[in-house]
Amino acid sequence: MSPAKKTATKKAAPKKTTRRRRGPAEPRGPDAVASAMALDDPEVRDLAARVDKAKGAVLAAYRDPYAGSPLLLAALPIGSVEATPFQRDLSRTHADRLAQAIGASGLFLDPVIAVPGKDVFWSPNGRHRIAAAKQLGQRAITALLTDDVALAYRILALNTEKAHNLRDRALEVIRMARALAKESPRSKESEHATSFESPAFLTLGAAYEKRDRFAGSAYHSMLRRVDRFMETALPAALRQREQWAVRLMDIDDRVATHVKTLQEHGMKSPYLRQVVVARCNPVRWIPTKKGEKPPMTMAELLTRMTANVRKFDPSKVRPADLAIVAAVAPEEG
Repeated sequence: MSPAKKTATKKAAPKKTTRRRRGPAEPRGPDAVASAMALDDPEVRDLAARVDKAKGAVLAAYRDPYAGSPLLLAALPIGSVEATPFQRDLSRTHADRLAQAIGASGLFLDPVIAVPGKDVFWSPNGRHRIAAAKQLGQRAITALLTDDVALAYRILALNTEKAHNLRDRALEVIRMARALAKESPRSKESEHATSFESPAFLTLGAAYEKRDRFAGSAYHSMLRRVDRFMETALPAALRQREQWAVRLMDIDDRVATHVKTLQEHGMKSPYLRQVVVARCNPVRWIPTKKGEKPPMTMAELLTRMTANVRKFDPSKVRPADLAIVAAVAPEEG
């Protein structure tokens, strides 16, 4: 074979793609010296007056380093700060451990974030710290204050005080949606996408409200493929999600019956529900790319899922199926 033919038969080497390194972002926010603010600055005067009215003390005023928004650091009477009602439920165990840790260190170092309410300051991220402070007998609590009341609904993404499981996150989102539906009933569900993070949290939250031990993680990946924020007013959107939650719970009841049958046939595994759901999932094998439209509507998904669960044959489940699901199953929330 001639050298020319040898060259022609060689496959062209794939071009190496070099990932372009992202450089530092453009400078933004105030520099360190410009961050300081006087306590009588007009931008914080009204908020400082609210602190005085609550018999608290303003400790400092400054501009936040990202957007330059005015903030106050204040000491507030412990009774003047309450957790927002849509937060996840208090974990007594976590609050006790937090109180022990604070007591052992001898310092309460982490201020809560708070916004002014009608009669109290509302903290969207401090339920456990407030409970721990009360347990320790503190008279006051330090708080980082902003007059941006809407922050109370945007704080979920920043809340790292205690990692949310799926149940906690879904319940907090649905409670937030109900609060917003009362405050802004004409606003569309889609307008609060940043606060809610995922439409699936709303549907699952409506289910968790009705059934505290609902197995939401078994359905979460399926819902994420299809569920989308609605362009309807929040009260109407919530009613729709309640209907979807009822249908989802009906599906879960039928899944539970199949799980019981599998257990009676000698299968013992915490992943039996995930196996049944995976076998009945109507979008399981439908490929989708990020940004594409969902493969079907929520109504179609629930209708097909219901039909699949009714036709499901437990005798076709093999032990090997459990091993596969166990390797990829998410934590229950």
